Amino acid sequence: MNTYDFDKTIFYPDSSACFMRFCLLRHPGAVLPTLPKTLWMALRYARGRVDARAVKQQVFSFLPRLRDLDRTVAAFWEKNEHRIGAWYLAQKQSTDLILSASPRFLLEPICEKLGVNLIATEMDRFTGEIRGLNCHDREKVRRFYALDPHVKTEAFYSDSLTDSPMAEIAERAFLVKKHRLFPWPGKR
Repeated sequence: MNTYDFDKTIFYPDSSACFMRFCLLRHPGAVLPTLPKTLWMALRYARGRVDARAVKQQVFSFLPRLRDLDRTVAAFWEKNEHRIGAWYLAQKQSTDLILSASPRFLLEPICEKLGVNLIATEMDRFTGEIRGLNCHDREKVRRFYALDPHVKTEAFYSDSLTDSPMAEIAERAFLVKKHRLFPWPGKR
């Protein structure tokens, strides 16, 4: 099985940021009231005062204001599916596993369409609250082994060195920059 990060790896740039912009343009009444606090939280995050989980929950705090989330997500993917890298589509397999910090409700429709498996951040789709831990860093490895303690990954792909824990357990690993593949630093 091959494993992949999603944002800035097989999808460029970041699906959560793209989704928020998409909703801002189509549903400004839902997103605009949440922007001041979102910007404030982002500033606090940049200064190390809050964690990524808190910021992500704030970013998605507009969800209760959307009338039809499923319809909005479907429209988002109709417009943004083309952002999935051709390099990935050329090598995609049904056994692929996407591990992402983005919310499951956002990635599930596109992963189903691609016919691949998904592990992602569990977020309440009606409140924006994260259930459990953000699926990032070592949490990806924990969730990967929760599938089966003996499962192996032949190759891992990510845009970020923060995914080194997954790269370490993979037989091979690749760093992805704007849909170009490079050997993972320090990995043979």
